[in-house]
Amino acid sequence: MFLKSLISKMVLLAFVCSILLISSCENKVAEVEALFSKQKGVDESHGIEAYMSSTGKMKGRLRAPLMLHYQDSIPRMVFPKSLHVDFFNDSTRIESRLDARYAEYFEQTNKVFLRDSVKVFNNIGDTLFCDELWWDQTLAKFYTDKPVEIHKPKEIIKGIGMSATQDFRSFEIYKISNSLLRVQGMGMN
Repeated sequence: MFLKSLISKMVLLAFVCSILLISSCENKVAEVEALFSKQKGVDESHGIEAYMSSTGKMKGRLRAPLMLHYQDSIPRMVFPKSLHVDFFNDSTRIESRLDARYAEYFEQTNKVFLRDSVKVFNNIGDTLFCDELWWDQTLAKFYTDKPVEIHKPKEIIKGIGMSATQDFRSFEIYKISNSLLRVQGMGMN
């Protein structure tokens, strides 16, 4: 009888311990899942002014009101409230400018994705308007497969897709869809 009572108490104790162990594991699993669901660190900076250089020469100045630096699986800098870049020639004179309402810089590939009212213009009067544009900093080129509109002093060229040098002196439109030639000084008599 004593042995039966001892065995039943041990079984009951094992059962209670198992339930406690299982319930404590559930809490720990929930805690671990909560840790993994949290977003990794995001650094926030305001009033950004950064300079880009190559071989000891200043090549550009970037300005933005807000920058978010994500340090997760894809390290990147996000400019959610706009971005402005001045590109300089070897004499540190501005040769082209870039504006966008949103930008993401991908650190590992050295590429910038620009969207929302993207505008690139150079000092000879050429201006690119588009909704999305990639900027490859390594190659010093812009490219897109989206609609573009280029305003030159005497013409407007529309198309789908293009690539251009960073100084925006040379560009190629892949599918020209419309073009307009401006002729001034031609009066009708």
